[in-house]
Amino acid sequence: MIKKDTIQTIIETARVEEVVGDFVSLKRRGVNYIGLCPFHNEKTPSFTVSPSKGIYKCFGCGKAGNSVNFVMEHEHYSYPEALKYLADKYGIEVEEEQRSEEQQKQIDERESMFALNSFISKYFQQSLFESDEGQSVGLSYLKERSFLESTIKKFQLGYAFNQWEAYSEYALKNGYPKEVLVSTGLSIDKGDRLIDRFKGRVIFPIHNLTGKIIGFGGRILSSEKNTAKYLNSPESDIYNKSKSLYGIFFARNEIVKKDSCFLVEGYTDVISMHQAGIENVVASSGTSLTVDQIKLIKRYTPNITILYDGDTAGIKASFRGIDLILAQGMNVKIVLFPDGEDPDSYARSHTSTEMERFLSDEAADFITFKTRLLLQETKGDPVAKAALINEIVESISQIPDPIIRTVYIKECGAVMDLPEQTLMNALNRLIRERYKKQRNDYVAEEIPVQEEERFEHVKPKELDPYDTEEHESQLTRFMLLYGNEVIQVNEKILDEADQVQDVEREISVMEYIVENLDEDDIEFAVPVLQKILSHVKGFAAQHIAIDLSEFINHTDREVAEATANLLATPYELSENWQKNQIYVKLESDDLQQSIMAVLLSLRSKIIGKEMKKILDQMKATNDLSESEVLQNRYTFLKKVSADIDRELNRPFNY
Repeated sequence: MIKKDTIQTIIETARVEEVVGDFVSLKRRGVNYIGLCPFHNEKTPSFTVSPSKGIYKCFGCGKAGNSVNFVMEHEHYSYPEALKYLADKYGIEVEEEQRSEEQQKQIDERESMFALNSFISKYFQQSLFESDEGQSVGLSYLKERSFLESTIKKFQLGYAFNQWEAYSEYALKNGYPKEVLVSTGLSIDKGDRLIDRFKGRVIFPIHNLTGKIIGFGGRILSSEKNTAKYLNSPESDIYNKSKSLYGIFFARNEIVKKDSCFLVEGYTDVISMHQAGIENVVASSGTSLTVDQIKLIKRYTPNITILYDGDTAGIKASFRGIDLILAQGMNVKIVLFPDGEDPDSYARSHTSTEMERFLSDEAADFITFKTRLLLQETKGDPVAKAALINEIVESISQIPDPIIRTVYIKECGAVMDLPEQTLMNALNRLIRERYKKQRNDYVAEEIPVQEEERFEHVKPKELDPYDTEEHESQLTRFMLLYGNEVIQVNEKILDEADQVQDVEREISVMEYIVENLDEDDIEFAVPVLQKILSHVKGFAAQHIAIDLSEFINHTDREVAEATANLLATPYELSENWQKNQIYVKLESDDLQQSIMAVLLSLRSKIIGKEMKKILDQMKATNDLSESEVLQNRYTFLKKVSADIDRELNRPFNY
């Protein structure tokens, strides 16, 4: 277990905008930052990060929390895992208390898989640099590809001995269970023994966004027939090929900085480009591009440039994947390398300056590139040209922005020497057909046909007129935001002569709310808000200021998330209002009145609920004395309710 002092150091050091910024492209807006939410698909940013409060909040899907919560939610980490990730990010040494045997057994399986991958990766690196076989076979191959030792170590490249059980036995001897070796895909279970999946290969570790190794790629160096040149880890609880991009951990910051991402095919393409000084590059690792991979890039930039070698057939085969990129609203460019060259070979045979100039000069817009490429193949063939037109329009129809679609239609019409209206008609037809299909698919999926006799009318859920959640939330927010502020309250007291006197006294917002709630013995109905209230009462009882960080960084994730939700606001007051001397009345300008209005409304709800309960009891009883007691109580509550309505300037009836 991590020591409390260490946890506090981590929480105090971690800056939410830096932590979130590692995963989301953020732009400053006023005192906050905004970006596209990583937890749901959106086109308009609704994800806000507040450095001053130390929280994030998505006003689209509702996710909220602090730095630790974000890492837990985004990476599916446990609380200790998230703390260790932040500690590693900020160079904080993690001090742990001794785990009990029972606690050791409860270590999450995912953590065990990550630990094994890290352990074996170090073994692979050691084998590469410190063994005769690793140096003569693995290291010599990498150096033949002009990889510097610093580059090899940066990407943690390694070597697996050409033996059936080398690293499997090594891991077992060091206490790693057989089940974890199999679940990660490092080893293959043959019943009586485990064999190494990656034997005799140069190893390329695959990292997730946080730098943890989720899988491996291995390139065979022998000339064995019927053996795959490249081999990847199989799918596991921590490795999903369709959601992973090789090099994303090393590229993400540079992608944000350059606002652009280069997409290549293989591991060596990425490594060579990094060595050439171009670091905003990732690889799909030889797989067809997936929507999840596209969304992963989109978190950091809407601009993607795909690098191809001169294989025209391969380029055409990738057009479907590029349509998926367009459908996500991203801007796509293409760079075509000379015949016989690919990103790896070109980067090794040219200087960094030459490589950068080539990428800049040769980048062509995808729609224009596709049009010109296919147009060359259809000269003198009207039927083929008609097919080309449909294919181009299909790609344009994937673009969600209608203005961008119109611009492309105009440009393609000029390139293909066709009337713009002809292309526009074809485009509109495609969009209508797609919309119709999506609508029909939705209806078929969401509203299945039912037999008439089985159909049951479902009544809409009725609103509870006595629900107090909104008022409890408002009071909790007042305590968290303004709890330490001092307000002056007017009160009526009896003097020694039993005369009513108006007095003023100063009291903190926190103590004022707690006093009023305790006076009526009110507890919050929403469990998480009651937890926060109980914590606030602890500060009030000791007459000390609220430490907001204790709520934002609470070890109870529910409390931390609820706090972030309460503190976040989608609106900011522009500085221009003050510059132009336009003054807007703020909530904080009249706290006492605002708080009292909510307190009275909460009391009104509670009293209304009790009055309804009394009416039900009166209907159910035949006891005259009990009925009289209930009637008196009801009359008293009705008068109190009327007094509250009068205070709130609401209509009331006696």
